[in-house]
Amino acid sequence: MKRSYRLLLFILLIFVSLSAFAQEKKPLDHGAYDIWNKINESSISVDGEWVLWSLGPEDKDGALKIKSVTGDTSYFFPRGASAKFDYDSGFAAFLIQAPKDSVKKAKRDKKKKEEMPKDSLGIVNLNTGEISKIARVKSFKTAPKSGGWLAYHLQKTDVKDTTKTKEEKTESKKEKKDNKKKKVEGTNLILRNLATASDSTYSDVTDYQFSENGKWLVYTASSKDSAADGIYAVEVESGEITIVLSGPGNYKQIAIDEAGSQVAFISNRDSIEAKQPTYKLYHWRIGSKAAKMVAAEKTAGIPGGWWVSEHGKVSFSKNGKRLLFGTAPRPTPEPDEEEPDDEKVKVDIWHWKDPYLQPMQLKEAEKERKRSYLAVVHLDKKRVVQLANEKIPEVEIGSEGNADIAIGTSNMPYRQLISWDWPAYTDIYVINAKTGQRRLVRQKLQSRARLSPAAKYLTWWERQDSSWYALAVKGGSPLNLSKQIPQPVYNELHDWAYEANPYGNVGWTEKDRLFLIYDKHDIWALDPTGKKAPRNITEGLGREDNFRFRYVRLDPEERAINPDESMLLSTFHYKTKAGGFFSTRVNGANQLSPLTLMDKSFSRPTQAKNADALLFTRSSYSEFPDLWVSNLDLSEMQKVSDANPQQSDYLWGTAELMEWHSLDGKLLQGILYKPENFDPEKKYPMLVYFYEKSSQNLHRHRAPQAHRSVIVPVFYTSRGYVVFVPDIPYRVGYPGESALNAVVPGVTDLIKQGFVDEENSGVQGHSWGGYQIAFMVTRTNIFKAAEAGAPVSNMISAYGGIRWGTGRSRMFQYERTQSRIGGSLWEYPMRYMENSPIFWADKIETPLLIMHNDHDGHVPWYQGIELFVALRRLGQPVWLINYNDEPHWPTKFQNKKDWQIRMQQFFDHYLKGAPAPVWLKEGVPAVEKGKTLGTETTSSE
Repeated sequence: MKRSYRLLLFILLIFVSLSAFAQEKKPLDHGAYDIWNKINESSISVDGEWVLWSLGPEDKDGALKIKSVTGDTSYFFPRGASAKFDYDSGFAAFLIQAPKDSVKKAKRDKKKKEEMPKDSLGIVNLNTGEISKIARVKSFKTAPKSGGWLAYHLQKTDVKDTTKTKEEKTESKKEKKDNKKKKVEGTNLILRNLATASDSTYSDVTDYQFSENGKWLVYTASSKDSAADGIYAVEVESGEITIVLSGPGNYKQIAIDEAGSQVAFISNRDSIEAKQPTYKLYHWRIGSKAAKMVAAEKTAGIPGGWWVSEHGKVSFSKNGKRLLFGTAPRPTPEPDEEEPDDEKVKVDIWHWKDPYLQPMQLKEAEKERKRSYLAVVHLDKKRVVQLANEKIPEVEIGSEGNADIAIGTSNMPYRQLISWDWPAYTDIYVINAKTGQRRLVRQKLQSRARLSPAAKYLTWWERQDSSWYALAVKGGSPLNLSKQIPQPVYNELHDWAYEANPYGNVGWTEKDRLFLIYDKHDIWALDPTGKKAPRNITEGLGREDNFRFRYVRLDPEERAINPDESMLLSTFHYKTKAGGFFSTRVNGANQLSPLTLMDKSFSRPTQAKNADALLFTRSSYSEFPDLWVSNLDLSEMQKVSDANPQQSDYLWGTAELMEWHSLDGKLLQGILYKPENFDPEKKYPMLVYFYEKSSQNLHRHRAPQAHRSVIVPVFYTSRGYVVFVPDIPYRVGYPGESALNAVVPGVTDLIKQGFVDEENSGVQGHSWGGYQIAFMVTRTNIFKAAEAGAPVSNMISAYGGIRWGTGRSRMFQYERTQSRIGGSLWEYPMRYMENSPIFWADKIETPLLIMHNDHDGHVPWYQGIELFVALRRLGQPVWLINYNDEPHWPTKFQNKKDWQIRMQQFFDHYLKGAPAPVWLKEGVPAVEKGKTLGTETTSSE
């Protein structure tokens, strides 16, 4: 009996031990990237009854989920993406993406574009679950405000012509090579009745568009023999086709007015055989016999030597009474015979009077070639008015094209200044949309001026006195609308070397009666006439209780706020970082009402078009931002997604707010991430990361990912690190010292608390953060190891460099923006030198890892090289990682993952005593490139 009892006890102990082992959480590793889902897109149906979202790991196939809000029905579709609900909420359509493995294999096999795996289309009946799948679909569309129909466009079906002789094939290839303007050949467009699943097919289609009401489908067509060339309109219910205009040529820029009664487009059908085919603008009233030409080269109103641009967008005003299009100077014809490429002189001419630097001109060249200038056809008067020109290139007509007033903006006189000054300058014009007459109202403005919804006023931010101004477009003087507000309406924490930005504006109430703006905390209503004093519509509660209130625009079509209707406000508490929502109204007193407030982070909600239902995400450091739905007052929140249930299997950690004082006495905040099951009696290695200010992200979720540049806190807390992310306030002229003054006291404060191993702390950052780390290690040895990604090491050489991604000079960055020097190299030479790590490299004793890529368009690659070769010359431990052909950070998944692995190996070696991998200990010789990554440890270790 005793023997049986002992055996039973032994078995029970084994079972308990195995159960405990099975429930033990594990640390994150780099394999997590393959299983961790990200929600990529989401939407709620028009009736609020369904929610859909696509999700998946970064480098694996994703999936689409559709779930009923009120029932248990849900659908799952592997590789589903780009999904849309039908307006009637009875169907959903989505692309079924080609398997990623198949795409990768095809690329390895060097398949041609037409041979690559193609996407398919899925259409699901939400009531029955029945699904239709159609192969080789490149796009699909539904009507914006009507249901029941869907159009999808098929990929080209390649049929090889086996009848051609070798000579014919050679000649055909020659023709294609010589024909620079190769004719676009259309493919089949299918119109489907969703209820009956019946299809209608239209061939040779190049572009298509539904009217908003869904009654018409308009498409352009093009065939190799030009027989199908034209634009056609299909009456959706009857299927009847109307030829709007046809004949050999190109047809582009389909536009349908909001009422669905007019169509516009451009075509070069009348001159297709010309050396320089000319486009004309056409207008068709649905039901009329044929389209009419309404604008062309030499039409009255279009400047001499100008023509209708094929690149200008065609659109109707909201009321349908005007037709907007683009014009441009007719370009010089291309020469008949070009010199052979190897005989051409290829040279760039840099001129000191050029508005833009030559590299920027080259970057912008294609955009400039395609630039068009806004013109308008007044359909009732059959009159064309040119509104924009080369002096005033940007024009917008007020009230969605309905107003008689337009605003013109021009940076033409100030283009050279953007090389060293910021923000950019513009001149502002008020333009009569009926006549084209223009009036200059503000010169050299360093902000954007906007028209009010009813086009009665212009508003802008004036940097000189940090105020909001309004100008009645009919005349008068600008009024300072915010001067009576007792609190600042500029960014109170602004620390860049130019005048502060505003907190922004909400917009206008109906009929342009009130202009709503933000201060740091609250919302103010301003009278554009200046007759009434500003009124705080959030009743001062924001400043009183340290909240921030911001308007949530639930209707994307809203142009003005109804002052008597409820407004949803997002809420943020500056001290605790709690998030939530309040509601208020513009009119009335004591309207502010709390809805919800949590130690969470909320996304901006979207509302179902025809239902009182909201869709949003809710998250914290430990809670993934899954999708939630609720009613409008957020009293009934319901979770609808569960993207990463496997998170419960892993060690995670906690996030808490930390406060300390900088060396110059400022109270600062930061985030402290601690490992799960944190023990204050233990000593933990610590990593420090920073970039400007981050404490507002206390409740932001940090999922494991192969990040392109920086450490992911949860990865390291899961593996036993403490991670510290401090805020940094800056003093203009002393950016490096500012970072040092903020970060080092925070680190020493944590060390004093006893749980940080003072012998094993490291620091990591990228770009601006990388620069500050490079500077910091010239001044302190508090860190045992450091990584500086894409750092500026020499502000003198960088000042004269180019941001090759845009072609812009780097001067403005040092004089006015993030680098915060505050003036030119000749005004403050010592500031440039004192803030440059390269001149103090002999003080660096901390092992330094640098990642800087050879196609970096933000920070010149040579900046990382300068620091590397300096430390190499000084005999200090330094490594430079260069991901070939990558920009400011790795973009390819394999490179991002590799970078995360190397950072972990680097910090684990120095801060936890882990064996050094080959790349860290010995390097990887160029002759071994492509054979080994060097991430393995040596056999001796």
